[in-house]
Amino acid sequence: MEWTLKESGLGAAQLNRNGKDSDPLVVLTEAAAVKLGLPERLEGPEARRNLRLPDDHPVVRQLARAKWKLTQRGFGPWPRIYRPAAAGQRQCVQLAVLSWDALDARSWPGVSGMEPADIARVLGTYASRVLTPRGSTAVSGLELMTALRPPTRAVKNDQGVWESGYNPGSLGTEPMDPAPPEAPSEHPVAQGWTGGFLDEEAYQWVREVDLLSDEECLLPYAVGLDINTAFLAASARLVVGLSGPDHFHGPRFNKKIPGSWLVDLSGIELDPRLPSPFTPSGRRPEGPAWYQTHTLAYAQELGYEVQPVEAYLRRETGAYLDPWHDRLKTAYVDTLADLGVTAELDDRQFLAAMEQHKDVDPAMAAVLAAVKATVKGGVGKLRERPQGRHYRDGERWPALERPTWRPDIRAAVIAKARVNMHRKMANVAKATGRYPLGVLSDCVVYASPGPSPLDFLPYTTSGKPLPGSFRLGPTPGAAKVEGVQEMAWAVDLMEKGLNPARHIKGGDAVLDEGE
Repeated sequence: MEWTLKESGLGAAQLNRNGKDSDPLVVLTEAAAVKLGLPERLEGPEARRNLRLPDDHPVVRQLARAKWKLTQRGFGPWPRIYRPAAAGQRQCVQLAVLSWDALDARSWPGVSGMEPADIARVLGTYASRVLTPRGSTAVSGLELMTALRPPTRAVKNDQGVWESGYNPGSLGTEPMDPAPPEAPSEHPVAQGWTGGFLDEEAYQWVREVDLLSDEECLLPYAVGLDINTAFLAASARLVVGLSGPDHFHGPRFNKKIPGSWLVDLSGIELDPRLPSPFTPSGRRPEGPAWYQTHTLAYAQELGYEVQPVEAYLRRETGAYLDPWHDRLKTAYVDTLADLGVTAELDDRQFLAAMEQHKDVDPAMAAVLAAVKATVKGGVGKLRERPQGRHYRDGERWPALERPTWRPDIRAAVIAKARVNMHRKMANVAKATGRYPLGVLSDCVVYASPGPSPLDFLPYTTSGKPLPGSFRLGPTPGAAKVEGVQEMAWAVDLMEKGLNPARHIKGGDAVLDEGE
């Protein structure tokens, strides 16, 4: 600890002038952990994510004797070790213990097996493009929001003395309870609430098999398109609430106000070959339900009248996630460019580059995976559920004490991503008469006469992608190929009620925390 803080020169400057510098991170390989007196593996009856060194372990006692403290999370795979700030100087070091699974293989594929120099390159690139990792990619995704929009800034009081005050545009320092329909059912504000809950989740929809035409069934291929970091694209210029919810009866719908509205959309008749834009299941709503502002704005865009019965709305608003979007978008685009996938490529060259990008440089491919996991995990953390066997409904859980526990912001991101997806599918249907076979979150599957999206996506006479439909490319919100299978394979799955979008890549696309 002494060496890291006094001699190493490790650390990173703040990302916002009102923020804090990043604490140094020291990553311990298995050999280093053992040399420092730590066990090779953490074992115990607890779930892996909750494993900690016991309080009486020699290393924990050694730290305490030297007047170092551990955060409440104790000495696990990502321990934070600190001394109370002296003379305004933070004294804090973050460790990552590789042999204790600090780097989850889903978020950091292949990294724990790399040589130390390559691990340093992966984490160093991530630190310079995103931020110094502070735990899982989900934790880092959330920490990045706060680093870019710090809750406080220095302000002069009436006596002309500098003190800490609210930083406009941030979520502040105090946690905020959601409106009852926005809360998970186990939340204290939801106990006894019978008015229904917001269900703004990602799509999981498959078309009824009897709605397939003979022409579609005779096409040879099923091609899956995947939207690059769909949640990140949806967070751009997304206006969210910054203050607590206020309750209104019979309000007039206003698409500029973020919040949750109780509306009956069940009377709207839509083409059953497309999923309903209003529900994650893609099925038609069955009566009044709660919707986030974006879903209703889209109903209005489609020409339907929106008449809310009641609403929970927020008076103070702002594009809270804009700097988060901008930094992660740049990280994503720059890392893809390192793998040979750049904006200059035409669609054919782009598809060819994407087929081999992961083999160009495994270290940069791992950074790309970590950036994507940071987006999804960060959005998921906004509505983190209670963990542990001993939790009882109605109790508060630790995540609720964070100002960044905001299920309404997560709902806004996902509602906008789902609406964006529906708009593109509707535009493709209008232009080409093609309808999706199934949708899973940001992946959609189409029947195709050839094995490439170029065989079915609409283009203008000048060869440009049709505005408003899917366009291929390396930026967030553009599309890439998720997988290609035979059409007979897709029909077979659909007959069993299974979703081809879940399996088009080969295997099972698991929905993780953001979704």
